[in-house]
Amino acid sequence: MTDQINTGGAAFPIIGTENTNYVHEGMTLRDYFAAKALPVLLSELYAQSVRRNVRYEDAYAAASKAAYELADAMLAARGGAL
Repeated sequence: MTDQINTGGAAFPIIGTENTNYVHEGMTLRDYFAAKALPVLLSELYAQSVRRNVRYEDAYAAASKAAYELADAMLAARGGAL
């Protein structure tokens, strides 16, 4: 049994016109939410890593994980699950 991640669907879907059959879903809404959250999280976690003498690679990994956790919470709130 696998747990499926709620991606929220396409963030910026592009549907073809009558002249084209082009469909491009682009990034998911989950990716978009995580990308929007990442700069703030990265800034804060990087500052903490400097104060605590932690490797910046570890701060980046922690910020990336936190961004997706926040994105998942935003999707849950959007769906009324919270």
